[in-house]
Amino acid sequence: MATNLAIDDSLLTLALQVGGQKTKKDTVTLALKEFIQRREMEDVISLFGEMEYEKGYDYKKLRKKA
Repeated sequence: MATNLAIDDSLLTLALQVGGQKTKKDTVTLALKEFIQRREMEDVISLFGEMEYEKGYDYKKLRKKA
């Protein structure tokens, strides 16, 4: 899908340098993927402390090798 965006040139230039991508398109695509991944991780992190474990669940026991 072709899209025209007005992107800050200095930000895009810096992103190209930092990300090591060869093209602007690759840089923007990577940035969008990383943005989505970060937001999804924040959603998962927000669940910490909110979930209850099943009674009798022993996470330490599962760490030990058989």
